Amino acid sequence: MTFEPLYSLSGLFVGALVGITGVGGGSLMTPLLVLLFGVHPATAVGTDLLYAAITKTAGTAVHGMHGRVNWKIVGGLAAGSLPAALLMLWLLAGVDRKSIGVTNTITTALGWLLVMTAIMLVFRGPILELARRAIGERTPPKPTTILALTVILGFVLGVLVTLTSVGAGALGVTILLVLYPRLDVREIVGSDIVHAVPLTLIGGTGYWLIGEIDWPMLLALLIGSIPGIIIGSLLAPKLHERTIRIVLAATLAVVALKLLTG
Repeated sequence: MTFEPLYSLSGLFVGALVGITGVGGGSLMTPLLVLLFGVHPATAVGTDLLYAAITKTAGTAVHGMHGRVNWKIVGGLAAGSLPAALLMLWLLAGVDRKSIGVTNTITTALGWLLVMTAIMLVFRGPILELARRAIGERTPPKPTTILALTVILGFVLGVLVTLTSVGAGALGVTILLVLYPRLDVREIVGSDIVHAVPLTLIGGTGYWLIGEIDWPMLLALLIGSIPGIIIGSLLAPKLHERTIRIVLAATLAVVALKLLTG
């Protein structure tokens, strides 16, 4: 395959949105590749996983330098997500990934995850408030219970991210905020980003081994997305993030409808 400048332009657009909103590129990049460029879902997911592993590594360094990583959370999530990723890759290696059934499974899961991501973008605050009220004055769970729930969350995220490349961002952070209400949101976000690096790296490497990575496309996406993230990060303080999140959520909802209805 030859170099495609439109991939770089897409990477620039997605990178800018990631820099502005902090929403993971998976919820944007994978559906863009599938719907706009006609990339097969399995190839789009695999390429996007490696793309995410590379771009999130920079984020990991930043959060690590500022001490915004809770390694207990990272370890708990990884204990569940990494075995789940390996299990999903083993299952995907044993099926015909170009078949209608596998294609429909990936696109349907991707569509519903985009719907959930859109909901979390707009209603995270009310959802967290409802969760806190539901918990109320009950006795806080034991640390071992919270750790077990973190491992279970990691397993679910490992399945979802390996299948669709979506889930570790808006969904994972929201549930972690419920599990760890006393932690600073920046520490939760930092821990989620650090956890996503080995998860996406293992997932992307697995897709590479089963032949579902488009290397020229990956290079073109990175060429566009790196300056895009820098531009988005510089623009973020000057923009009304709430408005951007609502527009992004509406866009994800429309894309989800297209994926689910064909």
